[in-house]
Amino acid sequence: MTTDYSAQYEEQIRILEKRFNELLDEQKPASLYEPCRYIITSGGKRLRPFLVLISAKAAGGEFNNAYNAAVAVELLHNFTLVHDDIMDKADLRRGRETVHIKYGLNPAILSGDNLVAIAYKNLILDCKRNTIDILNEFTNGLIEVCEGQSYDTDFETTESVTLDEYLLMIRKKTAVMAMMCCKVGALLATDDKKHIEALGDFGINLGMAFQIQDDLLDIMADQEKFGKKVGGDLVEGKKTFLYIRALEKADKADKEKLLEVTRNKGIDWNQVEEYRQLYIKLGVIDDAVSEIKKYTENALGSLNRLPASEAIETLKWLANALIKRAK
Repeated sequence: MTTDYSAQYEEQIRILEKRFNELLDEQKPASLYEPCRYIITSGGKRLRPFLVLISAKAAGGEFNNAYNAAVAVELLHNFTLVHDDIMDKADLRRGRETVHIKYGLNPAILSGDNLVAIAYKNLILDCKRNTIDILNEFTNGLIEVCEGQSYDTDFETTESVTLDEYLLMIRKKTAVMAMMCCKVGALLATDDKKHIEALGDFGINLGMAFQIQDDLLDIMADQEKFGKKVGGDLVEGKKTFLYIRALEKADKADKEKLLEVTRNKGIDWNQVEEYRQLYIKLGVIDDAVSEIKKYTENALGSLNRLPASEAIETLKWLANALIKRAK
């Protein structure tokens, strides 16, 4: 009988959604907890908490012993979103008003801070072993996300960013969080350092592939499936994998065209197709696909260091599903 991995994923997400919906019921003051509830219940892929659950299972544990930790990493992730949106002056998140737009700047800052504290409170509930290591991984994940966000902010005013610098930034801002989720899940279930490291390697490589795929989807996705306008990174003048790689490969004329993106702090929506064609001409779409494939293969390879199980097969399914996603 073939396992339906997507059904398993959806079942765990339903369990998690119930927990998110009930987490802050009747907590007061409302001025603090309403914004917290608003962001926690705003949906999303819930990839990070699922990584905690399935990594715990892959390391020989049970879902039931990892739900609080899974909730904790999603709270931490949502804290970063609230504060990122403030820094980016973003109006929308997942099709809804951002927290600072809906509730005001001060409540948004405070609710973000509160989410971190509640995250630790939930994490500790599942710490029956390896407590210091779990808290260390969780805290290092938070520190590196902040470092990654700082690099990202610096890039906005830095004229030239190398591909190595960009890869370091996405490693810290995105990939380290996925690694932390996998290692925390593993630490909840086992003391085997080799298995913990293997799952961490899976997470870091999956996170790198995920972010470069995001960059690629922003310019190449089917707009209907993508759920938002294609080309937003160029319109905002962001330095992505594709943009930096294009600058590396461009001749003088094409380089001048590309530099207009950052000089003008973005382009108009009606120019997106022109730049998309330039990316295709320079071969950077193929470069991004190759890079995504490389990191995905690295992630899958790390799983060979773990005993075979249904949970390992679920992780393989997840890695392949993420690089085939349309949004």
